[in-house]
Amino acid sequence: MAKPVLGILTLYLNDSGTLEERPIYQRMTTAAKKLGLDVYVFTPRDVNYKTNRINAQFYDPETKKWSKRWTSFPNMIYDRCRIQKSSRFDELKRFRQQYGHLTFLNRPLRNKMTVHRTLSRDKRFSNHLPNSRMYESIADLNAMLRKHSLLYLKPINGTGGRGILRIERIDGDKVLLQGRDQQRRIVAPQRIAAAELADKLSSWHLKEKRYLIQQGIPIKLPNGRVHDYRMLVQKDGEGAWRVTGCAGRIGAQNSVTSNLHGGGHAATMDTLLKRWIKNESKIETVKRDAESFGVQVAQHLEQSYGRLCELALDLAIDKQGRVWLLEVNPKPAREVFVEAGDTKTYQRAITRPLEYALHLYEAEKKKKAEVKTSSLEDELRWYD
Repeated sequence: MAKPVLGILTLYLNDSGTLEERPIYQRMTTAAKKLGLDVYVFTPRDVNYKTNRINAQFYDPETKKWSKRWTSFPNMIYDRCRIQKSSRFDELKRFRQQYGHLTFLNRPLRNKMTVHRTLSRDKRFSNHLPNSRMYESIADLNAMLRKHSLLYLKPINGTGGRGILRIERIDGDKVLLQGRDQQRRIVAPQRIAAAELADKLSSWHLKEKRYLIQQGIPIKLPNGRVHDYRMLVQKDGEGAWRVTGCAGRIGAQNSVTSNLHGGGHAATMDTLLKRWIKNESKIETVKRDAESFGVQVAQHLEQSYGRLCELALDLAIDKQGRVWLLEVNPKPAREVFVEAGDTKTYQRAITRPLEYALHLYEAEKKKKAEVKTSSLEDELRWYD
């Protein structure tokens, strides 16, 4: 009997055919074989739209080699495509439009601001969301600065800490401006008059590049480095949302973000919370609150936008133990758990989407069988 097939949909990073997460796909293929699931990797560029065939990439765990061959469409598609400013992303849009009727483990999520608005309409989440608004002009930034002494400017579709600015009000009419450019290079701290902000930010084209302004949460450790928490929430083999794990991230020196790609490093959640809050009983309460919050957010976003299988929540926790949602990432990396020394959670993060894929396959098969039976019964009643 043929095994169910999972196709991992991704994008080439360049025209040379480089794949961003090849080591992850190798581990997933190896884990999938043990579960009785076949896996291959493909991009929209590999699809023949006339014959509905795919020139897919297959990994062999025994030889540890990749090969490419033509094959039919998979039973399920696991969309790992991240936003790119390239023709390859346009090809992805065409693929999603033409094959949107197929069984996907996950559907695209909306941009940061739309997700924020969706969550803010629910009272369960509103107190955990930093005040946010779109940047239309310098007037929006000045209005937010009057309300909050610390702000972040973020591109609504940005990833990996690129293009993020931090603005802190200091010494009356002065502000401290720092951040990272689009190549993740650190923008050195500058003390300037608030009146100079418009001129300083003009080259960033914040309105055209669709930036949001977000209330900053004070998350600097005693050594001056920022920190936050990456929580991975995934569906399990029964289709239920579970917190797979949560790890802390500590930013590089002079960095306004904690991203590992930007030079940050990881620690276990417990280790970091002990440095930050210190009170043991409070730490346990914070962890429970964060986990409950994470599952509720995932459930609500799935109800709002369609089927999802995993989300990464970037959380800030203030000194009082209040959990804040900084942003949601629908295509999460898993390396933070390896960096934190939590290999068990890392392995679980690899296998859970596969277990969910099998659950979804069985559910879809059962549904089709029920529809077929129902149609046959209707036909027999007509003859009666």
